[in-house]
Amino acid sequence: MSTRLSDYNYDLPRELIAQRPLERREASRMMVLRRDQQTIEHRQFVDLKAFVGPGDVLVLNDARVLPARRFSDDGSIEFLFLEHLGQGRWKCLVRPGRKMRPGATAKIDNIILRVEKITPDGERIVVLDEDVDLYAGGSMPLPPYIERASDEDDTVRYQTVFAQASGALAAPTAGLHFTPEILKEVPHTFVTLNVGTGTFFPVRSENVAEHNMQAERFSISAEAANKINNARRIVAVGTTTVRTLESAKRVSGKILAQEGLTNIFIYPPYHFQVVDVLLTNFHLPRSTLLLLVSAFASREFLLRAYEEAIRKRYRFYSYGDCMLIL
Repeated sequence: MSTRLSDYNYDLPRELIAQRPLERREASRMMVLRRDQQTIEHRQFVDLKAFVGPGDVLVLNDARVLPARRFSDDGSIEFLFLEHLGQGRWKCLVRPGRKMRPGATAKIDNIILRVEKITPDGERIVVLDEDVDLYAGGSMPLPPYIERASDEDDTVRYQTVFAQASGALAAPTAGLHFTPEILKEVPHTFVTLNVGTGTFFPVRSENVAEHNMQAERFSISAEAANKINNARRIVAVGTTTVRTLESAKRVSGKILAQEGLTNIFIYPPYHFQVVDVLLTNFHLPRSTLLLLVSAFASREFLLRAYEEAIRKRYRFYSYGDCMLIL
């Protein structure tokens, strides 16, 4: 098992990065990996229920994405508002950062915003002349590899149909394929992990063990814990669900109902304690998400599957196709 970041790279043709969702959520393709046999099948997402057996439970992240993206009134600065700190103070990311040094100002809805300081992670603490809800006029914070502005379609499609708990800055994208009808066909429960920016921060060290994840808040209800503890197999929908389940406190092997913070970073040769099957989208090279899935499927098998996906012209990333790892 390699811990060298350069061993988790691959070349992706730019045209395979999905820029928009398919017309129907459930129309995605689904690559099926069998770890025991090291085989690859090409199926459709609507075939998912064929792989869910008696006693299995799907666990999904019901986090709701905040409309956290705003632009300055002149359109020159993009803001991603991460957290309301109270009394007109916010934590945010900005682009381009060179324009927003301490003391710099901009206007949003004609309200003056001033940079108070820059955090060690490059985030800005800003102060507004008025304490207003900036999410009220915001748009969906699409990932930077979607090279267009978000629109009304994204307000619906960059949100799962089961989203409940507001607080995420990115969608749990493996859940985007589900419709209410498909969800009714499979036994399931929900946990919450409010996806923050830490999930997407690049790994800068060649030794991946030196990377630190930012903490994200999660919760598991008593009902969800009961269903998980009585399941034959746990089918985790998405890497955020994996991180929630693998972080959870357990007593005698049983998950407890709980709320907390997790900064768990899963990479090979991590030994999974809870998750048996993983449904996930395709992920960026050299990312913490690719490392997590490599720990589950093995780096060699996963990268072989990615090569196959590129040959078969699968759609990649948030609005792309998915992979079921058995």
